[in-house]
Amino acid sequence: MVRRFERIEVAVAGTFLVLMVAMIFTGGVARMMRMPLNMTIDLATCFFAWATFLAADIAWRRDGLIAIRMLPDNLPPRAAFWLGMVNFGIVLAILAYGMYAGCWLAWVSRARSFQGMPNVSYSWVTLSLPVGSALMFGTTLTKIRDHWRARP
Repeated sequence: MVRRFERIEVAVAGTFLVLMVAMIFTGGVARMMRMPLNMTIDLATCFFAWATFLAADIAWRRDGLIAIRMLPDNLPPRAAFWLGMVNFGIVLAILAYGMYAGCWLAWVSRARSFQGMPNVSYSWVTLSLPVGSALMFGTTLTKIRDHWRARP
């Protein structure tokens, strides 16, 4: 189930990345032909926001984010374990705030129209923050469970 979800997440993030590039390319070609399409940059921004948060969750799940291992590797196993738990707690707090602030931002921007596209709410862009934070929150809970099971 988790592998299937990850494959879907990778496909969606990749699709958003390809769409972002396509929108930028289309906008450039249209501008060169003296028929600018202003909404292409805005759509590219939306796709970029969603691809970024989805890719961050994928990287976090695969341990692909930057990590400084010097301190925990030089601590006794018990201390390294508790340092990891504190780090996960900090990450959870930041992601919880991202979910809260992102929902608030999506709510207050619901009436704002997406630039270049009337009747489309800017909330579609701002929703990438709480959704991405929620996905990473779930991934962090899984990491905490695995970290707890491997405790010394």
